[in-house]
Amino acid sequence: MSGKIAKPSTYLTEVKALSDRIVKAQQPIRILDAIKWDDSIKHEFFKGNCKSLPSVTTDYYNNRPLGFDPAEKKLEFYQIERDLVRKLGQLNPLSVIMRRISREYQDVVCMLEARGTPSFSNISQELYGSSQDVFHVGDPTIANLGSMMEGTLSQLIQIDSLDEDPKTINAKDAVAILNEKIESVFPGDGLRAMLSDGILADAAAGTDYVKLRADAFFNMRDLRVLEVHEIWVHLGTTLNGLAQPYCTFLGKGPPSATVTQEGLAVLMEILTFSSTPHRLMRLINRVRAITLTEEGADFMDIFNFFREKGLDEEESYMLSSRVFRGSTSDGLPFTKDLTYLKGFVLTYNFMRLAVSKGKPDRIPLLFCGKTMIEDMKVLVDLVEEGTVIAPHFLPPQFKDLMGLSSWLSFSRFMTSLNFRQLEQDYANIL
Repeated sequence: MSGKIAKPSTYLTEVKALSDRIVKAQQPIRILDAIKWDDSIKHEFFKGNCKSLPSVTTDYYNNRPLGFDPAEKKLEFYQIERDLVRKLGQLNPLSVIMRRISREYQDVVCMLEARGTPSFSNISQELYGSSQDVFHVGDPTIANLGSMMEGTLSQLIQIDSLDEDPKTINAKDAVAILNEKIESVFPGDGLRAMLSDGILADAAAGTDYVKLRADAFFNMRDLRVLEVHEIWVHLGTTLNGLAQPYCTFLGKGPPSATVTQEGLAVLMEILTFSSTPHRLMRLINRVRAITLTEEGADFMDIFNFFREKGLDEEESYMLSSRVFRGSTSDGLPFTKDLTYLKGFVLTYNFMRLAVSKGKPDRIPLLFCGKTMIEDMKVLVDLVEEGTVIAPHFLPPQFKDLMGLSSWLSFSRFMTSLNFRQLEQDYANIL
């Protein structure tokens, strides 16, 4: 053995070149930055004692440049799409995946062009889903699933022993705690937690960082959720994606990957017993808010919905603006917040089926990068042939699949039981 690294084939060279073009082309597209409302909107809303719709119109977005030319950007992705056929072929699995991603980014550009119009939300529904979507014919809608969970959670959050601890940790101290956790999980990889004034949520993950909102407060349970959700999943899959030698597009996630990634992150919260009924209720309330908006509710309706849930004016405004960002205050919603529940169902069912079919080894491949459930069968072949490398980082629950497989096996069995009959059978016990 000479010890020399084999030179990539012409095929792999082409794959990397085309993949790199997708990564470069998407760089200036910043969806959340392009649709967020600036502080002046909030100040005006509170100046009017939270009684009038925020003054967000199409003109508001026209005065917020995207940072790229939409026509040129769509043409760039179209040319990549055409070159994928010319160089990799029509039916090549990677060509199919990368062409779909290229088309998806074209849709993203169209969505951003349509900020402040009904088309914005229509495209958002295509990319992230609608509350009225179902997983199979005859199944409950996402909105129905949210309502079903709400019934159980509403009872749990009334129990004093299940109440959350006070949020006494300021953002600066939380950053220090999370940086210790990041260094223990990813030593020397340059990842970090940092403060930010420009995000709506308490926290958000980027390429190599987790941002915490500077005025947010946390408890230790919150920080555990951030560890498993933002660090283990979002930073972990980014790091694994950036390590890919040829399929570099796995380091960046289009909206369809967001569904899988957020679902995996919520699932990780559940698997590690990190989540709480209050945390899950917050996710369900976001689904409910989108459902109401799709049914015609305006910003004030949603703001009052959150106030009735016991939230203060600041948090009610923040959550309501999440729903209407990119739209007008009396328009249709931005539906990204559906991805948590939708992605959880899709990811959980994928894992259950993988175990029931004797293929638990497929599950860790979810961490190869910003993956999508629909690509998992192709991803198995790509890993076997060396075009994609297996994930370097895996959370503890995915390193040893024995415990996870056992749990999922029982899960498959338990879901086949008639729950209504169980309620009757246990009525005299509970």
